[in-house]
Amino acid sequence: MTYSEADHVAMARALQLAKRGLETTTPNPRVGCVLMKEGRIVGEGWHQRAGEPHAEVIALRAAGDSARGATAYVTLEPCTHHGRTPPCADALIAVGVTRVVAAMEDPNPLVAGTGVARLRAAGIAVTTGLLATDAHELNIGFVSRMTCGRPWVRLKTAGTLDGKTALNNGVSQWITADAARRDGHRWRARACAVLTGIGTVREDDPQLTVRAVPCERQPLRVLVDARLDVSPSAKLLQGGGCLIATAIEDREKSAALAALGAEVVVLPNGQGKVDLPSLMRELGDRGINEVHVEAGLKLNGSLLRENCVDELLLYVAPMLVGDAAQGLFNLPELVQLDRAIRLQWRDVRFVGGDLRLLARPLKA
Repeated sequence: MTYSEADHVAMARALQLAKRGLETTTPNPRVGCVLMKEGRIVGEGWHQRAGEPHAEVIALRAAGDSARGATAYVTLEPCTHHGRTPPCADALIAVGVTRVVAAMEDPNPLVAGTGVARLRAAGIAVTTGLLATDAHELNIGFVSRMTCGRPWVRLKTAGTLDGKTALNNGVSQWITADAARRDGHRWRARACAVLTGIGTVREDDPQLTVRAVPCERQPLRVLVDARLDVSPSAKLLQGGGCLIATAIEDREKSAALAALGAEVVVLPNGQGKVDLPSLMRELGDRGINEVHVEAGLKLNGSLLRENCVDELLLYVAPMLVGDAAQGLFNLPELVQLDRAIRLQWRDVRFVGGDLRLLARPLKA
């Protein structure tokens, strides 16, 4: 399919609108819509929150009578199922749009091509694939949950040029500068959940909230704590909204944590630790699209070994602290390079005086 320059401009605008819901649409996808007629935009909109109108409906309301005969550019295939809102495909048909351009088909099994089919059955010209890669990246967590049953897991860490996260005595504040720390909070804000381990809670007592940048809703805080060793005074338990994954049944501790607003799920593996793949499936079942990990080298290593990491977000500070300092990942020694975890660079840029690397493991 050949698209015109006007098509590209309109879809780029729809994607720009969809990004406005980057932090708020969970568990729904981020979607934008632009209505074009006679070379001008007559209506546009984006989905803001689950339960509120979808992007197409908002754009149609903005267009009014001008929607008839227009082309709708939407970043995701219009839905056909009744959820908390009625089907968007039906709304587009009802107002008489003549053409729909969708960046990508919806991976949700409840839609998965039925939107395109319904629109075509109504006599509307439909094409898909315009700026599909951009649309996929924008909703990479939603796609992962719909197709794999688990969220997209982004492991964030910060270290020195020689790959260290803290001195041997535990001192780590601050390896990176303010700009990198603010940028890390932006990634927190877009995630549906922020995950850490009990070792990090003991050593740093983090809040795991978004503070350095504006944020309309706080992500779910998730703690991996195999023996329920977390202190009731831990900062991440303040204000509720914490899920604790453990490997033991302890009704007394679980009840005490529930009284603090936390929820405990028991997910043991054969080694008496938390089954991390099961935890990811549990989070997927809860509508979590993106998980942002901020943990220590042990949990980081476990997540990598168990193929639970989809993306690495690494901030590198221009300093050297020596071999005795603490590393990034607890991984076993290799004697063959073909056993290494190989990565693909996705983005490399400066953030203030630090370097930000985005990479994805190459999976077989």
